[in-house]
Amino acid sequence: MTEISTRIIAAASLVCAIFCGLAALTSKAWADSAPRPGIAMHGEPALPDGFDHLPYADPGALKGGRVSIGFLGAFDSLNPFNLKAGSTAQGLNGNVFETLMTRSLDEPFTLYGLIAKTIETDSERTHVTFRLDPRAHFSDGTPITSDDVRFTFELLKTKGRPQQRAAYSLIKSIETPDPWTVRYEIAAAGDREMPLTLALMPVLPRHAVDLAKFDDANLDVPIGSGPYKIAEVRPGERLILKRDPNYWGKDLPVRRGLFNFDEIDIEYFRDANSLFEAFAAGLLDFREETSPVRWTTAYDFPALRDHRDVKATLPIGGPKGMEGFVFNLRRPLFDDVRVREALGLMFDFEWINANLYSGLYKRTQSFFDESELASTGRPASAEERALLAPFPGVVRDDILEGRWRPPVTDGSGNDRTMPKRALALLEAAGYVLKDGRLMKGNEPLAFEIMVKDRSQERLALNYSDSLARIGVAAKVRLVDEVQYQRRRQKFDFDMMIGSWIASASPGNEQRSRWGSKSAGQEASFNLAGVKSPAVDALITALLAARTHEEFVTAVRAYDRVLLSGFYIVPLFHASDEWIAASAALERPRSLPHYGSPTGSSTLDTWWRKQP
Repeated sequence: MTEISTRIIAAASLVCAIFCGLAALTSKAWADSAPRPGIAMHGEPALPDGFDHLPYADPGALKGGRVSIGFLGAFDSLNPFNLKAGSTAQGLNGNVFETLMTRSLDEPFTLYGLIAKTIETDSERTHVTFRLDPRAHFSDGTPITSDDVRFTFELLKTKGRPQQRAAYSLIKSIETPDPWTVRYEIAAAGDREMPLTLALMPVLPRHAVDLAKFDDANLDVPIGSGPYKIAEVRPGERLILKRDPNYWGKDLPVRRGLFNFDEIDIEYFRDANSLFEAFAAGLLDFREETSPVRWTTAYDFPALRDHRDVKATLPIGGPKGMEGFVFNLRRPLFDDVRVREALGLMFDFEWINANLYSGLYKRTQSFFDESELASTGRPASAEERALLAPFPGVVRDDILEGRWRPPVTDGSGNDRTMPKRALALLEAAGYVLKDGRLMKGNEPLAFEIMVKDRSQERLALNYSDSLARIGVAAKVRLVDEVQYQRRRQKFDFDMMIGSWIASASPGNEQRSRWGSKSAGQEASFNLAGVKSPAVDALITALLAARTHEEFVTAVRAYDRVLLSGFYIVPLFHASDEWIAASAALERPRSLPHYGSPTGSSTLDTWWRKQP
């Protein structure tokens, strides 16, 4: 038996010892497997049975009117469930397509009934049963039955997105004993998130899905069960959604006060400036600003001055995710962690933030920054160290002790400390500076940074200039959207900017982002190509956690392992969302504790003051 195999077995045993020992204390609520209207990843749902509405929704919101919003890019498909289907129009999930259960953004990870009226599972979560709401129907009036759920499951298991195929492959069996009951047997022992993963599966109409076209990019108007139907399509340019007057779920507690507009007009723009100008000219009702420079300098147009538009800074709840220059470890150039760390030292955040972004960003220090899940600044607990014990040396001492921080420069643009540290690491990795170029034998330290727009290009060029100071040749290549997506999906890049949104309850999606199996799966989110037994073991640990405390312990240990790998050069984040909107729109006073304060990109909690 290899040393790695021994470590994996030891890790699995340790996970069981730590997380399974308290089973008797946490199984009482589920001992009888009684149907319940909600389920929480850890503990109990916060809302009582029979609650009236979600805490951040206003049940008195006015219904009616129209809202116009804009997105950057284009689309050539109305199928959001298959990666091969092209660039899918935004605004379909939730509005047109619905899931068995729906999330409350006031809780880390709790689901309440939607198409499925109730859920039941055992204390070990080895099976799950959904009872469908007999009132649920598709927009053409056809009832939603267990046959539709089975059809969707089997379709997405074979033809869905990679993360769906991976998750659904862990299901042992599915049974549909009657039109309103669906029961799954779960093969993956210890995966306590799987019932919730299944609950978030969309339900497609078996009678209306053309299997022959499912893999194709097509603009056939789909049938869903949501509050809106697609009324108009202009390929790549515009999508209009109209309220379904016969929407079955309009009086459900999870829908009360939501989806208040009669019509949603979604327009697409080829570049960011055009999108901004459309809002400033009054053609759009809402805008989320992502450019700090534009936020501080461009919001002085007539509609704001005379109060036809308003702007606001709203706090974003929950962990802040990670964005950064990701190293493709499939390239031998980046095999050595010392090389990756050294290149990361040359990113001059202080100068960039001050000169390019008006000082509005914070340097990201964790994959779960600004939350209790973040490990940075916290010494590892005894429980964390126990989880990490089978993998000695995987976590660096300074990260284990909470002392590590991303490098800080003097902000001058000519800092000398970081280049010295970087060169020392690179020399230890076998590189020598010759005639202004870093060489290992006859091979220079050179690579390409792939970017998809001018904003990324500007940032990458600045980083490339900093790398040139120590003899690293980093060429920036701007590619069009189609080529960018093709190369990203096939991992045909040296370095690119990746983004990993964090939730308050990381789970199965981490397998697709960092798990070893996903490294070889085309189009997965494991951009770095990480294959680490420690990463795999800790994903297993966080999925097996039974209590909130165990979960936090596992995620912090996981965060330390990812940070120690230096798989990316961390960028930065904003703690708030910058928005501007028509003064004719209104939003609830209460903001959700987790996620975007706007509810979603289609403003599902907002309404028009005078429809």
